[in-house]
Amino acid sequence: MSARRSLVWLGLTPEPEQELPAAVAVLRAQAAGRPSSALVTAERQRVERLVLRGTQHSWLRYLGEVTDLVVKAAEASVTADPGAALVAGEVVLDHHRMLIGLPGTAYARTATQRRDLERALARLHRMRHSGHSDLFSPLSH
Repeated sequence: MSARRSLVWLGLTPEPEQELPAAVAVLRAQAAGRPSSALVTAERQRVERLVLRGTQHSWLRYLGEVTDLVVKAAEASVTADPGAALVAGEVVLDHHRMLIGLPGTAYARTATQRRDLERALARLHRMRHSGHSDLFSPLSH
C-alpha cells in the first residue's frame, strides 16, 4: 500500500455530510424540541473535520457512534420522537450498504451495524406510524 492515505471512501455519497449534523445534534441533545444552534454547528464542524482530515477508519468510528444513538432512540420510551433517529439511521444504513462497492473490509466490518440499524429503523417506523408527532424534519435545517 502506498504512503498516501486512501480517499476512495469519500466518494460514496454526500448525504452523511448534509443530513447527519442536524439529526445527530437532536439525538445528542436528548431533549424535546430542537437542539441549540451551537450543538448543530459543533456537529457540522466535527463531520467537516472527519471528511477533510479523517480516515475511513475514523469516519466509520463516527458512524458507529451514530448507529449507537439510533439504536438507543429505538429502544427508548414510545413517547420519544423518532424523526431524527429515522433520518440518521437511514443515512448511515444507506452509506454502509454502499461500502460493498469499495475495496477493503469496511463492508464486512459494518455488518453488525447494518443489522442493528435495520432492526432499529423497523421499530422507529412503527413508533412513527403509531401516531407520535415528528418534531424534527430534515427540511427544517
